[in-house]
Amino acid sequence: MLFASTLNRRSFLGTGFAASLALRGGTTKPSKIDRSRISAISDEVAKSPAEAIQFAKQFGMQWLSLRDVPGTKKSYHALEPDELAAARAEFKEAGIRISFLDTPLLKFGLPGTEPARRTPEQPEAREKRIAREQAQFDGRMEELRKAIRCCHALDVSMMRTFSFTRVAQPETVFQRVADHIGEMAKVAEKEGTRLLIENEASQNVGTCAETAKFLKLLPEKALAINWDSLNGVPLGEKSYPDGYDVLPKHRILNVHLKGKSVLDYPEHLDWGAIFAQMQKDGYTGRFELETHIFGEGQVAASHASMREIMRILETL
Repeated sequence: MLFASTLNRRSFLGTGFAASLALRGGTTKPSKIDRSRISAISDEVAKSPAEAIQFAKQFGMQWLSLRDVPGTKKSYHALEPDELAAARAEFKEAGIRISFLDTPLLKFGLPGTEPARRTPEQPEAREKRIAREQAQFDGRMEELRKAIRCCHALDVSMMRTFSFTRVAQPETVFQRVADHIGEMAKVAEKEGTRLLIENEASQNVGTCAETAKFLKLLPEKALAINWDSLNGVPLGEKSYPDGYDVLPKHRILNVHLKGKSVLDYPEHLDWGAIFAQMQKDGYTGRFELETHIFGEGQVAASHASMREIMRILETL
């Protein structure tokens, strides 16, 4: 059973539905983009859950987003019920809410397809990969159920999905991918949760243009968008305004903000303009820092990135 009781299940369904309406702007006016709309992926900004909470408090944030438990290689979505209860208690005591669950759902090859490769794959490696991917595919619904359990435990209604490892001609598998995501979306919806697809260069849905085309295969209630503004760059996409402009704005419910896009890197974007445009377009979701500046300086880069984000918000 995913729920401790029928009452808890109904309560979660109600709050999840209300939150979904609010995030779509269905019953509320677009709100100003300020620090109350900012989150951060905890394992990007800290080396322990306690440090992640301290990071949020330092910057006056109300939210964190979850992927792996900081300092470990274990995904939050795979935690056991007692571990989830402990995590819930720690966040609740600190007054921190969870805005998004960055799960690794469907981030593997779709059986029967061949990944686009730059170098040849040795026969033995290919055989092992195919077996591993088949096992991951067979276990996809169980992974979804774990993610739903995590959402219920931590009072978060939205989770990420990917779109299987990218093939040479991604659009040729769009319908197959949509069929599988649609199956998962029905389960998620019944449990008061929502799937958001992330555009990711290693996946079949990599650019904003591909995202927009793919979403036409599924109804709005089945799938929304976790927009990562830099993920289409390796595929030749100009993130803003070109990429953003083609997205169906009403289906963007969460945004990833990379450290390199806000600091002085070649990937820098004008986030003042992006925030202003998204506010004008009625976006009511949150922006989560996914630093992605790796190495010993990652935590320091996370602090620098968040300071710059907060500075930009003050100019709006």
